[in-house]
Amino acid sequence: MLLAIDVGNTNIMFALVEGGVIRHRWRISTAEQRTADEYGVWLYQLMQMEGIARAAVHDVIIASVVPQTLFNLRGLARKYFNAEPMVVGAPGVDVGMAVNMPNPAEVGADRIVNAVAAHAAYPGSLIIVDFGTATTFDVVSADGCYEGGVIAPGINLSMDALYHAAAKLPRIAVEPPPEGQGAIGKGTVHAMQSGVFWGYVGLTEGLVARLKAEIGGSVTVIGTGGLAALFARHTQAIDHVDPDLTVAGLVAIHARNVARG
Repeated sequence: MLLAIDVGNTNIMFALVEGGVIRHRWRISTAEQRTADEYGVWLYQLMQMEGIARAAVHDVIIASVVPQTLFNLRGLARKYFNAEPMVVGAPGVDVGMAVNMPNPAEVGADRIVNAVAAHAAYPGSLIIVDFGTATTFDVVSADGCYEGGVIAPGINLSMDALYHAAAKLPRIAVEPPPEGQGAIGKGTVHAMQSGVFWGYVGLTEGLVARLKAEIGGSVTVIGTGGLAALFARHTQAIDHVDPDLTVAGLVAIHARNVARG
C-alpha cells in the first residue's frame, strides 16, 4: 500500500491507497510541533481499527505547504513504515508538469499536485478551484503546463476575521441562507450567511469568468476541497467536483517516479 500524506495549513490528510484506489483516509489538525511518535501512535491505532498491519505500507509520498512538518513526517515514514518518503518539491522528484512561472519553487505543492491530477483526468484547458484554508484558482493549459493562478482568503478565514473583529457578530456555520429567504438579510445571522456564502459564490463566479476570458476557448472548471460540493450546488461556474484530486495527484507522481527508478 501507498501512504499519501497531504499537509494543508489547517489539516493533514493521510490516505492509504492500493491499486490506485483509496482504501482509507484520516485527518488530523496541522500542528508544527507534533512529533513522529505522536503521528505514529495515532495512525497505528486507526490502522489497527481497520485491520491493517503497518507492514502493509511499503511506500510514502508527502506534499506539504507547511515546511515545518516535514522533518517529523519523514521520521514517521522511516521509523514506523521503514520507508524513505518521496516529497513533492524535493530535488529529484519529477512531477511531470512544466511550471510557467518566474519562480516555480514558490508554487504550493498542493497546487501542483492538483494540477497534475486534473490534467490526467480532464481534457483541454482547466481551472482548478480549491476551497481550502485559502481559496485558490489554478490554470492548467491544454498541453499540461501549469500557468499560474489566484489566491484568495478561504471562507473560514473570512468568517473568523469577521467574528473576531466585530464584537456583536456571532460565529456562524458555512451555509447559504435558509431556503426561501433571499440575499437581503432579515436578521444578523441571515445577513452574515448571505454576505459570506453568496459573497464567495460571487468571488468564484467573477474570478472564473475573468480567468476564462484570459485563457480563451473552452475551459473546464474543477472544484475540490472540503466545501467544493456545497458551492457547486449553487453556481454554474463549476463543471465537476473532484474531492480526491490531491490524492490522485500524489498517486500519479509516485507512480511516475517509481517507473523512472
